Amino acid sequence: MRVQDTPAGIMQQASASLADPVEQESIEALDLPILPIPPLLVTASGLYLWNTAVPLPAIAGKLALDDSGPTDQLDIVFPLTSERLCLDIDGRYPQMTASGTITRLLSQQTHWIAKLKPGPNPHQYLGSIWYKDGNAAAFPYTNVEILVTTSIFPGLRKAVAIFTGGGAAKRVRGFQYESPYFHPVQFEFDCTADAKPVFAIQTHAHPNRPASLPNETLTLQKVYQRAGFDVSTSPAPSIVPLAGAGANGLWSDQEMHDAMQVYWSKFANKSQWALWTFFAAQHEQGSSLGGIMFDDIGPNHRQGTAIFTNSFIAVPPAGDLNPAAWINRMVFWTATHEMGHAFNLAHSWQKALGVPWIPGLANEPEARSFMNYPYSVSGGQTAFFSNFQFRFSDAELLFLRHAPARLVQMGNAAWFDHHGFEQARVLPEPSFKLEARVNRAEARFEFLEPITLDLKLTNTSTQPQLIEDKILEELEHMTVIIKKDGKEARSFHPFANRCWEEKKRVLQAGQATYQSLFISAGRNGWDISEPGRYMVQLCLHLEAEDIVSPPLQLRISPPRSYEEEYLAQDLFSDEVGRILSFDGSRVLDSGLDTLNTLVERLPESRSALHAKVALASPLVREGKSLDMSRLPDGQLLSARDAQATLLVQRADFGTGARLFKEALLARPQLAAETLSHFDYHYYVDRFSDALEDQGRQDEAADAQSTLLQTLQQRKVIQPVLESIRLRERELRGGN
Repeated sequence: MRVQDTPAGIMQQASASLADPVEQESIEALDLPILPIPPLLVTASGLYLWNTAVPLPAIAGKLALDDSGPTDQLDIVFPLTSERLCLDIDGRYPQMTASGTITRLLSQQTHWIAKLKPGPNPHQYLGSIWYKDGNAAAFPYTNVEILVTTSIFPGLRKAVAIFTGGGAAKRVRGFQYESPYFHPVQFEFDCTADAKPVFAIQTHAHPNRPASLPNETLTLQKVYQRAGFDVSTSPAPSIVPLAGAGANGLWSDQEMHDAMQVYWSKFANKSQWALWTFFAAQHEQGSSLGGIMFDDIGPNHRQGTAIFTNSFIAVPPAGDLNPAAWINRMVFWTATHEMGHAFNLAHSWQKALGVPWIPGLANEPEARSFMNYPYSVSGGQTAFFSNFQFRFSDAELLFLRHAPARLVQMGNAAWFDHHGFEQARVLPEPSFKLEARVNRAEARFEFLEPITLDLKLTNTSTQPQLIEDKILEELEHMTVIIKKDGKEARSFHPFANRCWEEKKRVLQAGQATYQSLFISAGRNGWDISEPGRYMVQLCLHLEAEDIVSPPLQLRISPPRSYEEEYLAQDLFSDEVGRILSFDGSRVLDSGLDTLNTLVERLPESRSALHAKVALASPLVREGKSLDMSRLPDGQLLSARDAQATLLVQRADFGTGARLFKEALLARPQLAAETLSHFDYHYYVDRFSDALEDQGRQDEAADAQSTLLQTLQQRKVIQPVLESIRLRERELRGGN
């Protein structure tokens, strides 16, 4: 007998039959007798399972049905078959949808979705199957009828699905109720001592709210439970202390990414659907960065998100009626928003980019959803929160509850091979020109050489234009396509996505803005690695138009030696890609060993120059790292169980400075060419800052002098050169 069918299990689950299963926690907290539940409050929505051991249930008022189960031709060939039925017809935000997944031999899957309407009989639902994924040929059916047996006792709930149409014989399945939720997920929340995390809010705390908004305490867990997830969390959020003194409270991308790597290396036993949310005070880029979402961490593709509470999300509008409540609500929104990206939810205005997961999916720029930016809707954040019900949109709920699991895998852009950017909203006279450049005579790269592009956006109109301050850094507003000759196109996705403050700036007529893009590796792995020809093309999605760049043709040369071929086996790895993307690491030992070997064996190569920059960056400054080495006995459930602390990692300035000098100053023209103009400028500035911190102003000024001469020879624009001259003069004491 299943545990949930015992008397104790039945009574424990009875409260989960209410219209909102989340309320079970509140009911269990009260020491009250369990009263009979009115039938109208018993829901049928949730997850139902079938396998060959589940008998077909009897449906009251219906003729007996024979389960065609094992007599299905494919089930005879593949007897190891199981099925899921997700029924979404009542409860919180019902989508009137059914979906199912048929799994054969543990890996062969067919997924279907149907839109439902009530049938003529009680507990009967009818619908057309409008979506199929996977082995659709093995599932020809076009219609489904679902008959539901409801009960206050979960163990007695059943469903029968009758599939017809498509020229196939009728197929009948009997399903056993499993859960009011569609998917399980594990959350853990931790924070630094100087952060101000928000895990729950009082929905009526701020006066700017919808009149219909229920007055309740809403938690991050409850938001996702209402979206259909069975959320489990560690008992309480833990504060990760900073051990030692000397490090500041600012976090770099490299430090935060290392923390995510360390965390998931210690919790590899957690479920596949698992997310760590870490609250810290501020990123080193300042208050304009509110959060970062790190995707596909480690071999089990874990998710991690960082929320920075001392950022723009903690700055209420002037004159706000309740600034403390505004801040709490904004931190709560940011956390929920970044966590939503971990479930592969796009922003509300991005749903139609590329090829949507379902035909006809439209952007929702005015949606009052956690996945929309409050300050981007008409009327700004005041209008947004005045009509925000603290929920996801129906289109997002359909995705979360019913999309096939494979859609969490990013990168397939086969649509580009057939259609290119023909659907882009390109105006006859665009306002901007977008370019991807490599700043070399011929776009030819050495084998093993990482590729960083210089991006340039020019205002080609005759009028000043308002643009986002981080317009070329926010890849969420850009589609990047990489296509190797003879292979399908790929959509580039970086290792991390960022939540920036909404800031506008003016780009004058004829003026340009610049940024770099490391394009070799991302969540797809190494998109550019093998010798051959590649085409790279970008599409920037603006509010009123799309800006498409001219195609950039690249060529990767074949290896010149057995040494290069041998090193490629280790270089084109996830760890090395992440180290190069985040400018170093203190914890990815295998990748660091590979880069050190590369520097030793191919010291004059361009790839070694990139390796030296990545190896040097963490060494010239003190930094923070998450320490979870004091592991107690027993199963770990949280960072607190692992006695996690933040350790100050001392700088190895001598080694770091030597590597930086070799990479940036010994062959500056080569460095500027392979690193990109933008990144070469950035790295020399970082090195100069580190030298200045050590009291070595003259060396810092010399580095700026080399930078100036190099970029002058490469004909970089005068405003950039003038800023370098000013920096050099400051370092030399104004002389």
